[in-house]
Amino acid sequence: MRALATAMLAGMAAVFVAATGLVDAHPAWGFVRAFAEAAMVGGIADWFAVTALFRHPLGLPIPHTAIIPRNKDRIGDTLASFLRDNFLTPSVVARRMKQVDVAGAIGRFLAQPGEGRLRQGASRLLADMLESLDEEELGGMVKSALAARMRAIEVAPLLGRTLEAAMTEDRHVPMVDALVAWAGRTLDANEDMIRAMVHERANWILKLAGLDARIAEAIVDGLRRLSIDMAVDPDHPVRARAEEGLATLAWKLQHDPETRAKVEAWKNEMIGNPAVADWIGGIWENSRAGLLAAARDPDAALAGKFGEALRRLGEALQREPRLARAINQFARRAAAGVSASYGSGIVKLVSETVRAWDARTVTDRLEAAVGRDLQYIRINGTLVGGLVGLAIHTAEVAF
Repeated sequence: MRALATAMLAGMAAVFVAATGLVDAHPAWGFVRAFAEAAMVGGIADWFAVTALFRHPLGLPIPHTAIIPRNKDRIGDTLASFLRDNFLTPSVVARRMKQVDVAGAIGRFLAQPGEGRLRQGASRLLADMLESLDEEELGGMVKSALAARMRAIEVAPLLGRTLEAAMTEDRHVPMVDALVAWAGRTLDANEDMIRAMVHERANWILKLAGLDARIAEAIVDGLRRLSIDMAVDPDHPVRARAEEGLATLAWKLQHDPETRAKVEAWKNEMIGNPAVADWIGGIWENSRAGLLAAARDPDAALAGKFGEALRRLGEALQREPRLARAINQFARRAAAGVSASYGSGIVKLVSETVRAWDARTVTDRLEAAVGRDLQYIRINGTLVGGLVGLAIHTAEVAF
């Protein structure tokens, strides 16, 4: 475009020279010379104006030329202020975010993820990040975090409230039934051991009279009858005593410092057990393997229950206005918060970056951005100047 504008100026100069030599041959050449003369004036004036923006015309230090290099710092500050005032203030960001349906966009993407590059790129990025992290170090961090979290939770009150709630809703009854059934099975399996113990502890008189066997049979029969009665009678006194014991345990777990301390000690001892550490490590390894598998093959992950859950979430975001409104409000507040927290930093970055550029860099980048349009100014100046000169010459001849 610079070459075209310069060629037009040179062309007008050649036309002017030719028309000057032929002006006496015919009056029409006067109009041609007037057009070419004014076109040269307009072209040179606009060349000077355009060139003065970026450098000194012909290298001459004419005042008020090379405007951009001399004012690059002020340009950077002005550009930074423009960004701050028109884009990075919380009120402006919040107002613009009102026009953005973040929830709808997320909902459409989740409902129909398709084969877009965004999903594939995000999957590859996640997989690369997981694989780049040190497995042992990250695993140790995760295990330590899980163990610390388990130690921070006081389980005794939680167990006490759970047991109390279960007894309130009679959900403890199956557990008592299971204990009674277990006691019956244990008795059946150890009848011979009970008889042997009675025989060993009986004196020689009982053994001589054969009463040890009858006593043993009576003990076994009594215990069996007790277990059967407890199994069929929900109001059996022994069951009532057991329930009283469970209620007492629930209260102690919540309010008795000694019981709570014992439970905490037992919990910490169990967490420190190598078997529990291996179990926590297994949780991390399985989670990492699952994440890697899903990241490497997002189609397989989205084809399962996880993908179905995401699709339902996407449909809910499009169907439920209250949920969408809440997410859009969160996004709007988050964007406004980011602009409030980091807007000044972004503005400072722009200003300092422009200040760090040398004058030649600023000139080249701005000229590359708007230079084509500025050369159109030269072209238009040449044509408009020529038309004005032609109009003036016409008026001179006519009047």
